Amino acid sequence: MWLLLFLALFEKPEVPGCYIPYWGTMIMEIFCLAVIIFRLFQLSCFVPRRTLITDPKNIVIALTIVITLIDMIVYVITMSTSNKGIRISRCLRPLFMINMNESRQVRRAFRNIRNTVPEILNVLILFLSSIALFTLLAFKLFEFRGLMYRSGDEYFTNYWDSFFDLYVLVTTANSPDVMMPAYDYSGWFSLFFIVYIVINTYIFMNLFLAVIYNSYRTHLQTEIRGAVLWKRNRLELAFEILKEELEGGKPFVSYQAWMDVMHNLSSPPSYIKINLYWEVLNNRMNEDDTRKNGIEKDQFLQVANLLNVYVVEDATGVNWFVQMVPDLYQSKPSRFIQRCVKHRAFVWAFDLLIIANAVCIGVNAEDTEWFFLSMFILEILLKIYVYGPREYFSFHRLWNWFDFTIIMAAFIATIIEASLNELNSFPREVLDFIMVLRCLRLVRIAGNIEGFRIIIMTIVNIMPSLLTYGVVLLMLYYAFAIVGMEAFQDKIKFFPNPTEPDELYCGNEVLNESEFHRMGYCNNNFNDILHSFVTLVILTVVNQWHIITLGYTLVTSKAARLYFMMFHMIVVILIMNIIVAFVLEAFILEYGLCKTEIESQVEKTIHELGLDANENMSSTITDKNMLIDETDSGEASYSGKRNPAHDNGSKIKFRINEGHKNIEVLLQKMFEGEIKSDGTVPSSDKITLDGVIGTSVTI
Repeated sequence: MWLLLFLALFEKPEVPGCYIPYWGTMIMEIFCLAVIIFRLFQLSCFVPRRTLITDPKNIVIALTIVITLIDMIVYVITMSTSNKGIRISRCLRPLFMINMNESRQVRRAFRNIRNTVPEILNVLILFLSSIALFTLLAFKLFEFRGLMYRSGDEYFTNYWDSFFDLYVLVTTANSPDVMMPAYDYSGWFSLFFIVYIVINTYIFMNLFLAVIYNSYRTHLQTEIRGAVLWKRNRLELAFEILKEELEGGKPFVSYQAWMDVMHNLSSPPSYIKINLYWEVLNNRMNEDDTRKNGIEKDQFLQVANLLNVYVVEDATGVNWFVQMVPDLYQSKPSRFIQRCVKHRAFVWAFDLLIIANAVCIGVNAEDTEWFFLSMFILEILLKIYVYGPREYFSFHRLWNWFDFTIIMAAFIATIIEASLNELNSFPREVLDFIMVLRCLRLVRIAGNIEGFRIIIMTIVNIMPSLLTYGVVLLMLYYAFAIVGMEAFQDKIKFFPNPTEPDELYCGNEVLNESEFHRMGYCNNNFNDILHSFVTLVILTVVNQWHIITLGYTLVTSKAARLYFMMFHMIVVILIMNIIVAFVLEAFILEYGLCKTEIESQVEKTIHELGLDANENMSSTITDKNMLIDETDSGEASYSGKRNPAHDNGSKIKFRINEGHKNIEVLLQKMFEGEIKSDGTVPSSDKITLDGVIGTSVTI
């Protein structure tokens, strides 16, 4: 699917330097289509035929393949006869990304967007009607007053031009330009534009956000409820297969069955972690302090949620300096250094040094560079000495890694700078790199101040989930970019130093004296996929988008406005508001630091076992609360390897890394309080579930 999308880099109009003859890209496209067809054939081997041919996803994929093949044939014929052709099917390629089974999350996002559209149509129609009404009023107010724009264009003398001007005003891109001729004529006319802005910009635009947020959240909640119920049903079937029963007792999953299941996962956890999961689900002891026979049904139904909790094993050993030089490490001077490094004042002192370093960089006090570098290197060495190399460079200490990388890179770069200065051959690029490294030290302050660190880590935590919406936005950009290239390629060109007559005015005489050309927007073109993407990003920002639209209406026709208005309504109003709604929900959830029920249960079990990596506890995995019984035959049957808990000097502890959540976990966490514990949903709700084999189940 990605290869099919990347073909746009090499297809006409290709990115400069990436030209491949059209028959070459055709061969690659046929290969991609063949793989997709094979995927459908693979599904047909284990999905009922009726289900396969009635599934909307498969219908869309099949129709897209047929249209693409027909389009390829027509294109080859036209290229062979006239060396000119149009590929209309390329804008349909994102449909593969949306509808293939491997893109379940992207499909869910698009499905929720599709379900949201009908509910905002009423607001959209009312919004456009409001603009149309104000356009009519403006048309009658200013038509015969002989007013002109600063550019010399007529002022509100054509209804459709006036409608577009007022639509742009909603985005504030041409404010106050569109108002000034009328305002200069009479101050009273400002009331018209003020009322218009209040109603359409501040009321309707915020109403779009409110309606989209409410509608999208409702559909998303329904999806998550359905997913929870789907998982519960599958786990119930699994429990029926695995369960054992004792006379007069409840059915349960035995320890050996649990080990066999975990061993056959696609990515099996370590033996020690499997035992931790067993302890979490088995609840350790009964009220009479006797061990349970196994995992009962209610606990087993939490397996999927439990495996989504990112539990990290910390096999931290004794500090290397304690092992190698114990007398020195335990000496009075050493203990004094340890107390100083662990004190809060140590952090504050180096925060002040970072700020002082930033001030010196700002005033170009380069003589202080070696002083600050030596102080920061000393800080790193002290921390390594106090906490030990293993702890300082452990995987979860990302701020330490960032700090070490920046300081060491700056140190090496500064040495290179000094050497090149002596040789009188110091390139500007190296200087720029060094200055960037020096400025990046300021980021360390964010890692040391708790308020900043919480915000940054919250953003980092929701970034993986935002990738899904990034793909959604990318697919829309791709479709609009393809349409833009087919409609506007080579209409506007960019020449860095135009000298020839045909290079002037963005390569098009029509743009002579146009605002598009005067503002230097020639590089905002649709001459290849990369330039198209950059242009669409600029349009998403909205500012000056009407100037870009003006350029393309001049080189084509005023009908080009429909392309840019559709992009604004679909991407800016609909998609960006949905992304804003998701970010708000996810950020508030993560910033509140709330934990799911299963996360709390895991954390409680880890704490009760004395295995919390966040606490300074001396208990190890082999104490009286041990997870692993060396006499248990499960270990040998599972891996046959030595238990990592018994490595020399190591202490296995656990912690929950809340920064590693996929979108499934984050979405379920959003609605955990609104989903019943038994996974049921109200009978009035209609939920469509996507099965792993592409089937749809309606409840």
